[in-house]
Amino acid sequence: MQAGKRERLLATAERLFYAEGFHATGIDRLVAEAGVARMTLYNHFPSKEALIEAVLERRFRRYLDELQGAIDHRGTGSALMALVECHCRWLSSASREGCIVIKAIAEFEHHAPGIAQQGRALKQDLLAMIRDALARDEQPASAPVAERVLLAMEGANTLAPLLGPDRTAAHLRAMLPRMLDACSVESA
Repeated sequence: MQAGKRERLLATAERLFYAEGFHATGIDRLVAEAGVARMTLYNHFPSKEALIEAVLERRFRRYLDELQGAIDHRGTGSALMALVECHCRWLSSASREGCIVIKAIAEFEHHAPGIAQQGRALKQDLLAMIRDALARDEQPASAPVAERVLLAMEGANTLAPLLGPDRTAAHLRAMLPRMLDACSVESA
């Protein structure tokens, strides 16, 4: 039963933090919506910051697992394009309002640098996955190429709330092959 309460707290916190912000979401509201006592929250997480870190880790690991699954089951497509296609689906299903990790970095850079640092580390994990996908495709997997792909994906995260996830995904799909072609020419 305790694992159920912890999971309910994490799911509720993720939903509220993503929709309304980390600072704007109070503990009282969180425990009320999760249907648990305040003490239950603190039995599982010693502080709101610890809860935020757990939410970020849980959500981003879920995202990375989906990306890795897409790469592993890509069929005839390239690893990088499988990763990007999965990212585009994530934009529509789970990230219509931008990236929760980028939101956390922005909100906590000056107030709780540990959370901001965790966010940067999570994005480094994504960058490593991009480099791995490039290497699988026998594309240049240099830091600048991988960083350009990350930049394009993060741009899609940022613009999804403005352009909508479908238009944003279409732009990402259209520009990525051209960008990779340009990178191949630069490295030749």
